[in-house]
Amino acid sequence: MVQPATDRSPSLIGGSCIIASVCVGAGMLGLPSSGAGAWTLWSSIALVLTMVVMTLSGWLLLEAFQHYDLRASFNTVTKSLLGPRVNIFSNLMVYFVGGILLYAYITSSGLIIQDMAGIDSKLASVAFVAVFSLVVWHSTRAVDLLSVMLVTFMLLSFLLGISGLAARIDLSVLFDTSNDGSRYVPYALAMLPVALTSFGYHHSVASLRAYYGGERKAQKAILGGTLIALMFYLTWLVSIFGNLPRADFGPVVAGRGDVNVLLAALAFAIDSERVANIVSAFSAAAILSSFVGVGLGTFDFMADLFGFRNDRKGRTGTWAITFIPPLLLSLVAPFGFVLAIGYAGAAAAVWTCIIPALLARKSRVLHGTRSGFMVPGGPAVILLVLVFGVLTVAFHFMGLFGLLPVAELGSSA
Repeated sequence: MVQPATDRSPSLIGGSCIIASVCVGAGMLGLPSSGAGAWTLWSSIALVLTMVVMTLSGWLLLEAFQHYDLRASFNTVTKSLLGPRVNIFSNLMVYFVGGILLYAYITSSGLIIQDMAGIDSKLASVAFVAVFSLVVWHSTRAVDLLSVMLVTFMLLSFLLGISGLAARIDLSVLFDTSNDGSRYVPYALAMLPVALTSFGYHHSVASLRAYYGGERKAQKAILGGTLIALMFYLTWLVSIFGNLPRADFGPVVAGRGDVNVLLAALAFAIDSERVANIVSAFSAAAILSSFVGVGLGTFDFMADLFGFRNDRKGRTGTWAITFIPPLLLSLVAPFGFVLAIGYAGAAAAVWTCIIPALLARKSRVLHGTRSGFMVPGGPAVILLVLVFGVLTVAFHFMGLFGLLPVAELGSSA
């Protein structure tokens, strides 16, 4: 389990970078295609709204967790407050999302290493897990230090990659002034599930609480991390939408988030080969940072679920049940996660919004509202997070079954 630093208090920067590193995965490169229908204004509103709600939902978890041991995670708290049946369902959602993400990161890392070094992708995946999962096994402090380095590298590579785009932003293109932007509102609904998964750091809430030894500093780290992620997302969207007109986005959307299609469409504004190399470096760092961040949260969840001790033997057992199953799946069925991850958004909404709201509500009933750590806003915040989660699940399945509007970009949209 998590080991708070003994020599000095863990820094807010480190905790914020853990949160940001979990949020800002390589999936952010697909945000322009998912937000193209809503375009700049409504995509930005969807992202800001989601960031606020997901920050509050993480704080609600801290509020519910405060009455339990620092080693407690979702399993202990949900079982205590909501009962065993809800807990079983919650645990399935938590592990489904964590396991699928680890499975995806392991597979992607193997392919990246194969391209870079010519090593067989399966062998590369094994080596990747063998090396970087040990960071999680060691301590949260180790994840903290690695996350700071990776987020710094991601920021620098990100700025280098978009510098050419940022210098050429056309405000008339950015805000699509030739069209009535109010018509784009319905397309923002389809973006909400994507936005929610872009702020899915909740595996790490219990880990941060244990790391800092309480709720107050973890609360600030969560806010810092989600703000960093929001900065990445908005800067990326503005840089893309300010250069490539909405009417020309059809091939990018058809490419389903393939960054090479996006770069080809932007070749008039940037040195696409140079930026492609930078984006590849950013993606590799993002996958690694997300792997250790999600791995840490899943590691602590599994330790709580199976009751492993916080010693060398116990942490080794937790490491095995956290990392070996997704590694084996990656070796046997390397692209099976593509199908499963389509449902990860709905599962994530359940345990990042609905469950935290229910936990905080029950915690307030049992323990009152005048002592300890409390999320500001009263019952309205709980209702906001709960409704947002329910609607996001609904929008997710509506999108899967083609019941949400899809922009016909490149034609008359």
